[in-house]
Amino acid sequence: MRLFKKSADLHHWLKQQKAKGKTIGFAPTMGALHNGHLSLIEASKKDNSITVSSIFVNPAQFNDPKDFEKYPITLEKDIELLELAGCNVLFLPSVSEIYPGGAPDNEHYNLGYLETILEGKYRSGHFQGVCKVVKRLLDIVQPGNLYLGQKDYQQCMVITKLIELMGWKDSIKVSVCPTLREADGLAMSSRNMRLTKAERENAPAIYRTLGFLKTNLEKGNLLPLKRKALEKLIAERFKPDYIEIADASTLQPIDEWNGKQKLVAVAAAFLNEVRLIDNLLLNE
Repeated sequence: MRLFKKSADLHHWLKQQKAKGKTIGFAPTMGALHNGHLSLIEASKKDNSITVSSIFVNPAQFNDPKDFEKYPITLEKDIELLELAGCNVLFLPSVSEIYPGGAPDNEHYNLGYLETILEGKYRSGHFQGVCKVVKRLLDIVQPGNLYLGQKDYQQCMVITKLIELMGWKDSIKVSVCPTLREADGLAMSSRNMRLTKAERENAPAIYRTLGFLKTNLEKGNLLPLKRKALEKLIAERFKPDYIEIADASTLQPIDEWNGKQKLVAVAAAFLNEVRLIDNLLLNE
């Protein structure tokens, strides 16, 4: 596996590979890797000549500085996992390499309602920070294929919107890969490392609650079902930001269901200091 720390070096090397007819797949990460990340590498390897991954904990997307400080760093293990997974290239930039002179304050991406609901509502500025780093990374790597995890459902939609805004829709294909879960249903996440033993035992309740929505989904008024799901999360000692049923293609919340519209259940909730998110397609 080749390791690059300078964007110009990586960009130049990839340009040479493209000139040889090689195709580039890209799976950006913030490190603290798990099998969910590695599934993105595996998907890219099937489709592309060269698979690139990046590890960069992006300060611009943390609306809570304490959350940024506590984000788990496991770099040596991450490098080993990527090598074992057959990743071809790792981009490991510094903050100054991604943001020369600091994160740009004058960049604003017109994400519309996506940054006013759910994660956008509860994490002000988060998606603007995501767009800043993803635009920078895509400028450097210029992949033909981009691999993202479904666990970050709304973020996948935001990045797809960013690609449209930048006019890259025809040159970059976005592939959203299924969420990988632990044996008890908990979605794999870097933040799971921060859970205590007791919290870890309790954490799968968020997935069970999404499953409750799927099992009990019926045509008509969804508000009573949403209320029950919220009560369930609270009873399981979660402090929910939201648990919602939304249109799977737009994320607009749905209160009255026609029985046909494709739906997704989405949730974000705190277990003490650790905030977990998850989602589940309700009628695939």
